[in-house]
Amino acid sequence: MKFRIHTTATAPKESRRALKQIENKYGFVPNYFGVLSESPVALHAYVGVSDALQDSVLSPIERQVVALTISVTTDCAYCVADHSTLAEMAGMPDHILKELRQQKPLSDKRLNALRGLVLSIVYHRGWVPKDDLEHYARVGYSERHILEIISVLALKIMSNYVNHIAKTPLDAQFSGHAWSPKNNST
Repeated sequence: MKFRIHTTATAPKESRRALKQIENKYGFVPNYFGVLSESPVALHAYVGVSDALQDSVLSPIERQVVALTISVTTDCAYCVADHSTLAEMAGMPDHILKELRQQKPLSDKRLNALRGLVLSIVYHRGWVPKDDLEHYARVGYSERHILEIISVLALKIMSNYVNHIAKTPLDAQFSGHAWSPKNNST
């Protein structure tokens, strides 16, 4: 099976409007969206949740911490490069980005707690121990934060798995942040 990377001209008719909006937002159609546009339902689901998260209580940097933590954990080279670029654009400090990409504890205590919460959710498959939840509450993460973290996780599971199955090639625009799970030293 070989997944096609659509453009605004080749995508199914029902995907074209959303794909055009993505092109206007990014200045190009990232390969992930080109692949995803094969299914208008999948594309609209991803875009809808992504758009809703713009009103999240999580800051843009916090959303990128969640996205990068899950992407590194699932070894999604495409998503790590993409979200490293977006994290840089959001103003994430270089040292935090490097720590995330290397799967190291973060030097920022609150962001490190966020990273830990994401890892706990993933490793416990949602069955986060009560002590962990109490720890995150003491750091300042509320029920709303947790629900929105899970929303970002859901998006990232979708994009990570699509990119794994489709073997999505990295866009030139993200190549400056290329990452490999076998050599995550950058």
